[in-house]
Amino acid sequence: MTGTIRVLVADDQRVVREGLATLLALLDGVEVAGAAADGDEAVRLAAELHPDVVLMDLRMPRCDGVEATRRLRELDPNLKVLMLTTYADDRSVIDALRAGARGYLTKDAGAEEIHRALQQLTEGQAVIDPAVQHHLLDAITAGPQPATPEPGTLLPDGLTPREAEVLGLIAEGLSNSEIAERLVVSETTVKSHINHLFAKTGVRDRAQAVTYAYRHGLT
Repeated sequence: MTGTIRVLVADDQRVVREGLATLLALLDGVEVAGAAADGDEAVRLAAELHPDVVLMDLRMPRCDGVEATRRLRELDPNLKVLMLTTYADDRSVIDALRAGARGYLTKDAGAEEIHRALQQLTEGQAVIDPAVQHHLLDAITAGPQPATPEPGTLLPDGLTPREAEVLGLIAEGLSNSEIAERLVVSETTVKSHINHLFAKTGVRDRAQAVTYAYRHGLT
């Protein structure tokens, strides 16, 4: 790809968002198409502004970076998403890449690294910060994680593996916001899972949900 790279910045912290916009504007061949304060706004602005790359934060209110990336990729499969976040744990990296992100940098990255990553993405390459590459290797070699029911596991009352996982986290005493943070999804997504699992299991509140989880070995 030749010409100017148009970038949409998405970060819920205003000082970071404005700082990134200022930094990007100083890079050769880069134009700031717009800035979003959360994932919902990023999706809306991307549909209006048609950027080449979305520079996406991972943890944001209303709609987090992973969910926004999924929606952006559905909107335009050719749109490139570059995660720029403070989180470098294997779950965050894997979830972001599975959602469709083509690059992952930590906020320790400098202007030159970001510039190079933008260029590589628009050339069709994937970009993974060396600081998080070992997490990918660890996740691959570790195999399936026991916290999530394996595919094919028979679950009671037609629960999906994700609903069973949410139920187990409720039994651990986690709030909706804590579950959202643990699973790297939005609170809206967590509430949707809870509504579905409550309907399937016939429980009326979290106390009954905890009892159900222990009774069926989902803790």
